[in-house]
Amino acid sequence: MLKRKNLTFIMLFYFGMAYFCTMSSLSINPFLKSQAAMLPIQLSAVIYFTYLRWNRHKEFS
Repeated sequence: MLKRKNLTFIMLFYFGMAYFCTMSSLSINPFLKSQAAMLPIQLSAVIYFTYLRWNRHKEFS
């Protein structure tokens, strides 16, 4: 049976492969392609820091 960590790694690996294939096949302006490639990283960072701040605020209340 797969452990939770391995299952998460496999899911992220497949998501990364699908995202790479999708970004490679887009035929748009290279500047827009680079912006679209960075979008998931930026969104993940915003969600992560919002979650941390929300949890910290919740602990002090």
